[in-house]
Amino acid sequence: MVGAGMIGAIHRRAAALAGARITGVLASSPPRSAQVAAEWQVPAYPSLDALLDDDSVDVVHICSPNATHAPFAMRALAAGKHVVCEKPLAVSVADGERMAETARSSGLVAAVPFVYRYHPLVREIRARRIDGEFGGWHLIHGSYLQDWMLSPQASGWRVDPVAGGPSRAFADIGSHWCDLVEWVSGERFAEVTASTSIAVDKRPAAGSRTFASADSPDPSSEYMDVRTEDCAALLLRTASGVLASTTVSQVSAGRKNRLWFELDGARASAVFDQENPETIWLGGEDGARVISRDPGHGSAEQRRLSVLPPGHAQGYAECFEAFVADTYAAIGGDRPEGLPTFDDGLRAARITEAVLRSSRNGSWTEV
Repeated sequence: MVGAGMIGAIHRRAAALAGARITGVLASSPPRSAQVAAEWQVPAYPSLDALLDDDSVDVVHICSPNATHAPFAMRALAAGKHVVCEKPLAVSVADGERMAETARSSGLVAAVPFVYRYHPLVREIRARRIDGEFGGWHLIHGSYLQDWMLSPQASGWRVDPVAGGPSRAFADIGSHWCDLVEWVSGERFAEVTASTSIAVDKRPAAGSRTFASADSPDPSSEYMDVRTEDCAALLLRTASGVLASTTVSQVSAGRKNRLWFELDGARASAVFDQENPETIWLGGEDGARVISRDPGHGSAEQRRLSVLPPGHAQGYAECFEAFVADTYAAIGGDRPEGLPTFDDGLRAARITEAVLRSSRNGSWTEV
């Protein structure tokens, strides 16, 4: 495990549940590595070289800041290790292209955790689309809203474009929305016109104060100018001409992690809300109905991923666990449906770059 923050802990838990033995952890500094190693009861690696030289390591999970993804993943692939790399895969298209090409030529498994693909009812909508239930799409729309950056005191490495890359809100969560909607709908976004905004123009410098309360600002904090977006609004057109729109925000009060989409087809529509993942809404001209997750009904993939009985809520954690289990199954030679790879991470980098270009030039921009 490279990186030991919140997402590193989620990777570690999913890996352990999938049957992996955690050989060790490399965090942001030797003291931090030692601290997490003690908590996880695993060894601490002194360096990336030491980790990659360990012949017992089959898979490297990269959960470190965005700017480290490309160099760390390239070194891991060169060392013959399979890689699970957090998103955004790369902070530039050029890096993403090199990473995806290296992964393809290596023959190794290289996966990116676009884990919302693993909600069982997401699979149900996709299966119904493949079966032709909805007809051709007329309109695609939705949003991904959070509020964890609402406080002017909230900050961290993601705010710094050197560590986090030139895009924050869109690269972090808008990329999830686009990946999920493309995968479920079967459409590919071909062009975009976008606008981004910065709601809070100064935040504590990374390391001086992170995720503080708005009611208790620290007067000793050093502040930096914010150069990455808090919000983005997109109008998109797919390769087949379908119009789409989405709104992305990390400053929407009360919205904790609301990824929501609606797909409106010629015969029927479908809605999914990540904060309420146990049901989907299906609309028709004669009315609408709500479908519940149920391992005894529905598509094969919905049933495969439904690991709990109906009415026993499962959500993000189970999605992550299923993603890691499928990654390890792919390493073993299986071909699990929908496993997101470095090619999907590159796709997200291309969409992100198009969003930033469009926001700068104010015009329709090809993806």
